[in-house]
Amino acid sequence: MDFLGMKMVGELLRMSGAFFMRRTFGGNKLYWAVFSEYVKTMLRNGYAPVEFFLEGTRSRSAKTLTPKFGLLNIVMEPFFKREGFDTYLVPISISYDKILEETLYVYELLGVPKPKESTTGLLKARKILSENLGSIHVYFGDPVSLRSLAAGRMSRSSYNLVPRYIPQKQSEDMHAFVTEVAYKMELLQIENMVLSPWTLIVAVLLQNRPSMDFDALVEKTLWLKGLTQAFGGFLIWPDNKPAEEVVPASILLHSNIASLVKDQVILKVDSGDSEVVDGLMLQHITLLMCSAYRNQLLNIFVRPSLVAVALQMTPGFRKEDVYSCFRFLRDVFADEFIFLPGNTLKDFEEGCYLLCKSEAIQVTTKDILVTEKGNTVLEFLVGLFKPFVESYQIICKYLLSEEEDHFSEEQYLAAVRKFTSQLLDQGTSQCYDVLSSDVQKNALAACVRLGVVEKKKINNNCIFNVNEPATTKLEEMLGCKTPIGKPATAKL
Repeated sequence: MDFLGMKMVGELLRMSGAFFMRRTFGGNKLYWAVFSEYVKTMLRNGYAPVEFFLEGTRSRSAKTLTPKFGLLNIVMEPFFKREGFDTYLVPISISYDKILEETLYVYELLGVPKPKESTTGLLKARKILSENLGSIHVYFGDPVSLRSLAAGRMSRSSYNLVPRYIPQKQSEDMHAFVTEVAYKMELLQIENMVLSPWTLIVAVLLQNRPSMDFDALVEKTLWLKGLTQAFGGFLIWPDNKPAEEVVPASILLHSNIASLVKDQVILKVDSGDSEVVDGLMLQHITLLMCSAYRNQLLNIFVRPSLVAVALQMTPGFRKEDVYSCFRFLRDVFADEFIFLPGNTLKDFEEGCYLLCKSEAIQVTTKDILVTEKGNTVLEFLVGLFKPFVESYQIICKYLLSEEEDHFSEEQYLAAVRKFTSQLLDQGTSQCYDVLSSDVQKNALAACVRLGVVEKKKINNNCIFNVNEPATTKLEEMLGCKTPIGKPATAKL
């Protein structure tokens, strides 16, 4: 809807086949009925394919967001009601060498409101056309037949019992199927996301900040390149050029973040730097920009990383105990990363398989053993995932310090940011990732789901209150102070 009020732009988009929708329907049943019928009419008549984002919005952190089901439900309904023989879903993956709005996105994550779109602002932005932003990669995946996905999985007979024009409440089986399809499509998108050399470089730099010897960086980047390809990452290396050329070229493209000075690659952050831009610490802005590029690797590394963290958190090497810890971590971080519901064991086996493939571990019937060369791999993977574990620990500590009985999401976001800023200023924490509103919202959603925080709706407003014993237990489990038991940890 932002573009609708822009002079000329809104009309150009409409003439190109775009149509506008409200960000939220606010319970307006008439609007929902008219909008859904409009979309379904286009699909039934074959007027044009419908393109939409399953995530519902742009990701400010470069991590794939959990799917929204509204539009997908509308698109799938004509097939359910037998108004068409089949519907094909095409996963499209879009990635960038350099994110155009990287600074704007970080500002939004730090609580600065998004500037309003305008035609004047668009014209002023023409200067970016002279900047080098690298390449945009668009990958069209193979079409997925909804009919094939539904075969033997579910029955459409319930839609035969009432006239097609009468809306029906979705059954639990139908909702579960739509949810499964949404996650499968996002996993296909992730599979085809193109990774650039910079994502590898910045991931290495963040674990060796603020600077690193150039030759050491090249060596570590090449090592990570091999690991990424072994894990199935879709990595594009420019014309098979040597790393000694690729690394400096990538640093030059991202010269606002890093620089090469006298054989040292330096992230433009300094722990003692107190420079403030628009009321925000410059170092936090830069570090969160780095995180956005590092996060692109997490799509590929999340399962082996969770196994690596579980190995670190589990005393001994018993496979059963490591799996219990993996299940706990996967449950906690289910709002951060894309996991197919009900697929925990398969995710664990995939993580173990990839670590075995890289010769980091050996899996026996009862134990998981770390090999001699495995420590390097596991140390890197733990470092990749550590910011999220620490972020959730800090948020638990904040919740335990919260003096108010009830609070809104807006109050929570502001208070967590203030609490974290104090820890960073005091030097008691180096975890800047928790400043991100994306992490804060996901952690709150996880706390509600796990019973750590109770969510109530009063006068159309959501308020939250803390379950202190459950919060204490979660914080201790994340910090390895309390053993992680065998039972599922959905309720702490």
